[in-house]
Amino acid sequence: MDDNYQTYVNRVLRLPLPETYKSQLQNIQESPKFQLQEVGGERQAVAFPGYTIVTPPEGEETENQAFYANLQALQAQLQQQLDPNLFVPLPPDSFHLTVADLIWDHAYRDAAKNPDFEQQLCDRMAQSFQQYQRMHPQSHPVRLQAVGLIVMPRAIGVGLVPKEEVAYEQLLQLRRAIYQNPGLMALGIEQQYHFTAHVTLGYFGSIPPELDRDRLSEQFTQLNQQWITGVPQEMWAYRAELRKFDNMTRYYREPDWPSLEI
Repeated sequence: MDDNYQTYVNRVLRLPLPETYKSQLQNIQESPKFQLQEVGGERQAVAFPGYTIVTPPEGEETENQAFYANLQALQAQLQQQLDPNLFVPLPPDSFHLTVADLIWDHAYRDAAKNPDFEQQLCDRMAQSFQQYQRMHPQSHPVRLQAVGLIVMPRAIGVGLVPKEEVAYEQLLQLRRAIYQNPGLMALGIEQQYHFTAHVTLGYFGSIPPELDRDRLSEQFTQLNQQWITGVPQEMWAYRAELRKFDNMTRYYREPDWPSLEI
């Protein structure tokens, strides 16, 4: 299901282009993961539980602090330039790279009716990590290049491309070890998305019918050009971890849950 390396690079490099912004902005939607509160008029994260495989969030790692500081600066610019009702920023300490979506929302709620679900998930994720380690007995962290600001149907983020084909293949082999694990499939976990490496900065809130999408496209283009110019923006993926979330603002884990040095 995932692209080969060159197809992936070509696809992701197109995402920060002005013509892509114009096209994507025609289809943006309000995210249901944040709802407007009657008191105070702010958007708050709503319950959206599940499990995922991610790199350690910004608040718990030290290897990518310069990169995450640059992301915070970009997020602050988005907040300054966009209507506050349109853009709902995420807490910077939650910034992360998703390696593999697992299970969430209604599928998670159904699966969690099984009282042993979490333990079974941990056991089978450990099997997937062990399978990957048999192919890669030595760890080789993955270096990713930020290609710029990207617009998704319900969110805004920064797209990433692995610097080398061998690094991209590492990530694909890890994803295959997860999604092709029969034990995980039996728990209701299946691949639903093509892999697009990114860090989400925030979600779309209220989208007014009179939204000037051409002007918004120009704002994204200018922001992107300013941010991406200069020192290359790079992120290293050193570790993948099983994490749980109750909503889109915090990802947590127990000390004995499976993890992997990539």
